[in-house]
Amino acid sequence: MLSVEKAEVAHLLQMSLSKMAYDAERGTDIRLMLQVMGGVLTETAFFFEEPDETLAAMFTKISAVLGCDAYEGELPVWLDLDPVQIDTYTERGRELARMAIHDWADCEFGFVDMLVMVCHHVISSWEEEGIPRSETFRLLIEYATRCMCFEVAAQELCDVLIEKKMGRDGWTLGDCLGGLSGAAGWRLAKLNLLKKKLPKDSVPHPETADLDHLVTVMTAEATRMGVPAGSDWKFGLAANDAPVNPPIELLEGVEPYAQLFFSAVPMSDVRDQAVACAKAAGRMLAVVATGDEPEIADVIAKPLAMMAITETYHAFWLGY
Repeated sequence: MLSVEKAEVAHLLQMSLSKMAYDAERGTDIRLMLQVMGGVLTETAFFFEEPDETLAAMFTKISAVLGCDAYEGELPVWLDLDPVQIDTYTERGRELARMAIHDWADCEFGFVDMLVMVCHHVISSWEEEGIPRSETFRLLIEYATRCMCFEVAAQELCDVLIEKKMGRDGWTLGDCLGGLSGAAGWRLAKLNLLKKKLPKDSVPHPETADLDHLVTVMTAEATRMGVPAGSDWKFGLAANDAPVNPPIELLEGVEPYAQLFFSAVPMSDVRDQAVACAKAAGRMLAVVATGDEPEIADVIAKPLAMMAITETYHAFWLGY
């Protein structure tokens, strides 16, 4: 039986899910709410020794209470699984889970059961509005799975570079930061070239919107890990008319490990890979620029990361 305090947490959790996905003009955005829910499930899974198995077990529990399996068909083209948006809103869900689980520290399994019932209540209520529960459940799985993949990528890519490139090849933390940032910028350039297939002379300059969104992933992750937010991310960057100077050697050093990881996960979507690399770069930036004696001051490390991601993006976009 739930205590009054725990029942209140369950109620506040459901209210917070709705609030985080509310739009003044459109009301509750179901996709955003599912992304927040996916983040809550993923963060909860990380409280256990085997997060991937725990997340799968939670999906099984949700399937049982819903009385259906997740939709297995092709997702419609218009349903854009934007990885930047997914990372943003699932991270909000992860933060929500960290706050909520404190009152359940004596029983993590009880917290899981509570989340399962919240998911059941929310998904069932949407079915009354004509949204099949199997399709909603499928989206929840997609969002939570991507959230876990992004987190694992950030951790694993940082760890392997510190172990292999620093321990064996003499790289510095700054080199690791430049390589990961460059890997994110290269993948975004590759994505745009594959997607748009425009003649070279019709692309006078790269579009900045996609790059800005990707940079947001890196800066948000760094800030979450303790790097001061500030406004000095672009301090000292080269002028727009200066020749681009991407960290090619660092990028080439990172790529074998990045490709091996993305093949093993697997993560074939270049957009997802770009976000994973940007998130890893933000994590590495925190390693470089935080602590009592940071290797590089944050006012220097932040522009270095920005330069690597932007210069690589510009070089590969304009140089194809």
